[in-house]
Parts: sequence; structure tokens; C-alpha cells
Amino acid sequence: MDAELVARWRAGDRDACAELFAGHYESVARFFRNKVPSHEDDLVQRSFLRCFEGIDRLRDPGAFRSFLFAIAHNVLREHLRERGRAPVELESQRAIDVDPSPSTLVAAREHQRLLIVGLRHIPLAHQIVLELHYWEQLRAADIAQILDEPLGTIKTRLRRARQLLAQAIAELGQRPELVTASLAELDRWAQAIGEQLDEGHEGS
Repeated sequence: MDAELVARWRAGDRDACAELFAGHYESVARFFRNKVPSHEDDLVQRSFLRCFEGIDRLRDPGAFRSFLFAIAHNVLREHLRERGRAPVELESQRAIDVDPSPSTLVAAREHQRLLIVGLRHIPLAHQIVLELHYWEQLRAADIAQILDEPLGTIKTRLRRARQLLAQAIAELGQRPELVTASLAELDRWAQAIGEQLDEGHEGS
């Protein structure tokens, strides 16, 4: 579908551009929403504008989604560098530190809300790979392409990110049974949470 829309867009069909924007808007918004919620709208617009201006660099039209997320990732790094006026260290910086505003992501269940907060308490580099993998259902190879890093690095980071998230949830949880349930069901509800969060945001 994306490949066809990109082809139409390159042929001058403006409706195809609008369809690409509509089809991927929520995913890109979610990418920023749990990291820099107070700047979400501006960064989403900046990402799409840069994507549309640089569409000729996209070699594989079928990889439009990865191309768009790679741009969003670069926009995030630029934003953090502009705010801090220093090199961005995603391996050490956390979303809760760079933007303490509460995330506007909405979850129906308490253990899902704990996940959202927990993600903001781990380093951004790890938060990003977890969200791309679980919420956007991207393969490790796709994430490696988006972040321009070796596949082995991404696989290692995914494993480490799960450990860090488990630690963060344990530290944030107030009731032992909630922590236990959250950690035991990490894979199941993390994979499902993307759609539920979208529904909650639309209804908020």
C-alpha cells in the first residue's frame, strides 16, 4: 500500500501524500508522545515536512514507514540537542528528565499506565527500541535500519531494555501484586497496548 502511494505521490498525486500522512500520523505522534509530550505537535509536523521534502532519497517505496521513523528519530535527537545545547546521549538520558511533563498517552488499566511511566524512566535509547518493537510491531532488522545501527546491537539493546523496564516497573510499583502481574504479563500487554493507547487517546 505504501509503495503504491509513494509512486502516485512521485507522479504528482497530492491525494496520495495526504493518505500517507493520515495513515502514519498516529504512529509518529505516539513516538513523540511518550518522550517529549509538551513538544509532540511541533515535532510530528517537522518530521512529516522533512519526510515529504526528502522523499526522493527513499530508494525502496515499500520501506516508507522505516524511512519516516528514521526521520522522526533524527528530529528527536535534534530537539534534545537544541534544548540542552550539548551532545545527546540517548543511552543515558531518560524521557522523564528531558521532558517531565506527564505523557498524554492514555491506558485503561493500571498495569498499562505503569508501563507508560516505566518506559519514561529508562534511557531513551532503550525506550525507543522497545516502543518500536512492541507498539509498532517492527522487526529488529527494521529497527536497525531506522536507527542506523548493527542488527546485533539492536538485539542486545532489546534484551537489556526489557531488563531495565522490569527494574523500573518494580521500583515504581506501589503494590507487590501489581508489580508481579505487570512483569509476568510484559510481553502480552506490551504487544497489545499500541491499539488500546490509540483508542484511549482518540477518546480523551
